[in-house]
Amino acid sequence: MIEDWQYRPVRLNQHFCFYLAGGRYNISGNAWKTRKVDALKKTEVDMETLLLEIGTEEIPAGYIEPALNVMSSMLLQKMTDARIDHGSARIFATPRRLAVEVKKVAAKQKSLTSEVVGPPEKVGFDKDGQPTVAAKKFAEKVGVSVNDLTIKDTNKGRYLCAKVAERGLPTGTLLKNILSEVILATPFPKTMKWAELDIQFARPIHSVVALLGEKVIPFTLGDIKSGRYTYGHYFMHSGKVKISSPKGYIKTMRSAKVIVDLQGRKKSVEKEIDKAAKKVGGKVLPDDELVEIVKNLVEYPVATVGKFDKEFLEVPSEILITAMREHQKYFAVIDKKGNLMPCFVAVNNTRTKDMNLVATGHEWVLRARLADAQFFYKSDLEYSSEDRVEKLKGVLFQAKLGSMHEKIKRLQKIGGFLADKVEKGSDLKKHVTRAAWLCKADLVSHVVVEFPKLQGIMGRVYASVTKEPAAVATAIEEHYRPIYSGGELPETTAGAILAIADKIDNICGFFSVGLIPTGGSDPYALRRQGIGIIHIMLDKGFSFSLKSMIEKSIKLFDIKDAKKIREIADKVNTFLYNRVTHQLAEEGFSKDVIAAVASVSADNVPDVWNRVQALQDLKTAPDFEPLAVAFKRVVNIIKKAKAFKAKSVQESLFQHDSESALYSDYKKTKNKVSDSLDKGDFKQALHEIASLRDSVDVFFDSVLVMAKEKKIRSNRLSLLKHIADLFEAIADFSKIST
Repeated sequence: MIEDWQYRPVRLNQHFCFYLAGGRYNISGNAWKTRKVDALKKTEVDMETLLLEIGTEEIPAGYIEPALNVMSSMLLQKMTDARIDHGSARIFATPRRLAVEVKKVAAKQKSLTSEVVGPPEKVGFDKDGQPTVAAKKFAEKVGVSVNDLTIKDTNKGRYLCAKVAERGLPTGTLLKNILSEVILATPFPKTMKWAELDIQFARPIHSVVALLGEKVIPFTLGDIKSGRYTYGHYFMHSGKVKISSPKGYIKTMRSAKVIVDLQGRKKSVEKEIDKAAKKVGGKVLPDDELVEIVKNLVEYPVATVGKFDKEFLEVPSEILITAMREHQKYFAVIDKKGNLMPCFVAVNNTRTKDMNLVATGHEWVLRARLADAQFFYKSDLEYSSEDRVEKLKGVLFQAKLGSMHEKIKRLQKIGGFLADKVEKGSDLKKHVTRAAWLCKADLVSHVVVEFPKLQGIMGRVYASVTKEPAAVATAIEEHYRPIYSGGELPETTAGAILAIADKIDNICGFFSVGLIPTGGSDPYALRRQGIGIIHIMLDKGFSFSLKSMIEKSIKLFDIKDAKKIREIADKVNTFLYNRVTHQLAEEGFSKDVIAAVASVSADNVPDVWNRVQALQDLKTAPDFEPLAVAFKRVVNIIKKAKAFKAKSVQESLFQHDSESALYSDYKKTKNKVSDSLDKGDFKQALHEIASLRDSVDVFFDSVLVMAKEKKIRSNRLSLLKHIADLFEAIADFSKIST
């Protein structure tokens, strides 16, 4: 057969001569070209597409994509481990199926030649060079002839060695076990058992499609045998669907009213809801997260628009939107001005003859939901803000840290403390402390109990209803921000201060009772809150001291032992220091620059970023390396000088012009650096410091710093210490890589 040919072409006039295993053949030029092209395509012909689909009962939307991502990764890894060449994987899914497609799968496993070392040469062969029983047994064990054994020189001496060739098995044979292992190893938050089977999955399995090209990979999973049959849409195309090959999978399933392509189904959802909203003259309120959820709730999206009574619009729009979204997965509809309309869009899994009837059904269901929300809201309005604050005495913050009422009293104090640091003599402190008093009150409201995601939002709504200042109401909503990593930050100053106060109270509180993040465990999301503090301070330019804030917060927990306060403060300082350095690294600054700056001080967050940026910019200068070397030498000499205490420099002790020159340049530079630091212009300060490099180099070339005479030595060290103090206000140059 052509795939067994081994080409060694030699041109003879208009013919090619080549050799097969059986001898020499002559073929004309055109015939040769045809056969050569066919042979070169051999590798592509041998490559097939693998399709695995697990048909199930409906899987929760949140389970689908995480499970599929793990499943596809495991499948590729197991194929790699089994020496099966393959291309990339693509995932497909609906609520009733999980599928993975792998392109360019080799027909056979790669062959493997390995070297096996046996007994020592002196044991394997006798004095006449004949193989002993040990050699024969070794050869028999590895499956080669004794004559094929060789001798290998090793660190331990000469040993018998054999090359063992392991021929690759057909891919289909190996996949029988691999596919069943991958299916059963797929992780889910919760799994089920069904019938009397020993297997578990997210939901009971009804079918398994396993195809390599057009061939079925046969295996049994529980009581299900793999094959080429799956199921179409539950209502619009009931019954089995035959998958002839992976190439036609998407098209075949679409004809069975199932859109298996995740992104294709997402686009279909977006198109359907947009079309439905336009029917009532509105547009869908943008909600990417809900689109992602809905796309995994349906196999064939069909949207319909419904309406609700205008009387419900007296309820805050946030409540109505949440009621529609959280319980029913309905999309809110807004008009051209962005106002909520008394309409909604529902995405169905079936197209019916009368979609108006379907819309009516959704309207009846939603009316009950909105009536409940309206009742909860009106009930909450019967209570004052102070009533809800009083109820916080019965709400536990944390078992060892007391109630929410105790927490808001701490927030008032730490919030007021920070407000004074940011802006004195204004209404800021008054707004922050009032917002702190009210910020947790909505936790006991009926609406938030029913819709927890509205915490903070309802606090702002109730504060507005009771005529609290706008700054107070806004701060109440903003104090939870950022809700997630990279999330929206507080926009107002009062909101930013209260958000920091809330987060530092959480961090210091949990640290004080030993609930500290370890490794990958951070159940109270303290790392995220620490990063949130950093981001807010950067965004607002808050330059107050982290240490003073930490100490203030810890003391509010009524800890009497001064030693314990210091220990907790040290741990929290280290914790926030790590958040600062981690965030700087995330932004792409080099590790040595971060270490050089942060080791000097990481107490003023905006200051740290400015110093890192200035040093990073200086590091890119062409003459930075000799500058860094000179300053590192200054630092290292001072560190090595034992029992040295810096004193004022005495010019009368100078013995060389280089000392006078350096001291003169230092005095001129000191004032310029001081002015730049006062302005926060670290880039200019570093530029001024860098101007000392030539004087420092001449100084080192001209004098011996560690002179024998103590007064001279001490005076020179003091001069260097003055130089070091200039740049150590910005960074520790000894940590810079050169």
